[in-house]
Amino acid sequence: MKKRIYIANTGGTIGMRMTRDGYSVEPGYLESQMQVMTEFQHPTLPDYKIHEYSPLLDSSNIMPDDWLKIAQDIAANYEDYDGFVVLHGTDTMAYTSSALAFMLEGLKKPVILTGAQMPLGELRSDGSENLITAMLIAASFSIPEVCLFFGTKLLRGCRTVKVHADGFDAFASPNYPPLGEVGVDIEVNWSLVQLMPFPETGIKVQRIDPPSVGALRLFPGISAQVVQNILQPPLLGLVLEAYGVGNGPDRDEDFIAALKSATDRGVVIVDCTQCLYGTVDLSEYATGAALANAGVISGFDMTSEAALTKLFYLFSAGYSAQEVKVEMQKDLRGEMTLFHHDSI
Repeated sequence: MKKRIYIANTGGTIGMRMTRDGYSVEPGYLESQMQVMTEFQHPTLPDYKIHEYSPLLDSSNIMPDDWLKIAQDIAANYEDYDGFVVLHGTDTMAYTSSALAFMLEGLKKPVILTGAQMPLGELRSDGSENLITAMLIAASFSIPEVCLFFGTKLLRGCRTVKVHADGFDAFASPNYPPLGEVGVDIEVNWSLVQLMPFPETGIKVQRIDPPSVGALRLFPGISAQVVQNILQPPLLGLVLEAYGVGNGPDRDEDFIAALKSATDRGVVIVDCTQCLYGTVDLSEYATGAALANAGVISGFDMTSEAALTKLFYLFSAGYSAQEVKVEMQKDLRGEMTLFHHDSI
């Protein structure tokens, strides 16, 4: 029997068409293009069903409620399909792939996010290759993870970042190797695939009830007042994008005091590096140790996208602030590499 794939079309560039106002999403357009393109009629492709969301969204408009909608859609159709493809705009795809990795508990089938930098109907579109390959991976490889496929690489969803605004190699996984690479053949590195020890109880969706969490990127000259304003209640958690291995301006006593005041009242502040590669180590420099002494915890080599969506997930699951601090420093879905186990 042919494998069956469920395609959740949330919108994005891959299904857009040119209008007098520029590229715009249009209901039914993606499926109509697939019906007239001969490659989508090839007998080696799996059978597929397309569920088009309403409204179709540019990914700049994707919100946590939409993550929940996608996760619940996958769960509702989980038993009837061998794999899932989520079509999504590129701008926030790394956030959605990270969020779904946490939300889909008990996942044992592949969920592959993909999209395009040019619409499917355009002459030089990357959309057909991305979509066809994502469908083949979802049908033929039993990878029990949320992944992102783009260009020639299959990446772990909660390790991805968008690194190119308009290139076909738009995504990277800076601190974890690709799960697979595509050339003449589709080659999966099974030693890198996360085989989660989930019980055989089916899939479960952890709802996201958006808590008050945020992100702040440090910059030279940032004022303590700005930091204080961001850390005001009802904020529960913050991803602090710091310098290098997690450093901040320790000579600014008001800045450090603002962090400590927040952590003392239970705000979870997670230190991630602004660098694309590498990991946070708050013990390497005095400027990092000052943040640790103020109650800031290490995000290790998590992407900012993964750290933020992990905060969403943990607070929505009902963890206390102290429990969130502990869980944030655990590797739950392959989102981090724990170099310093004794820091938990």
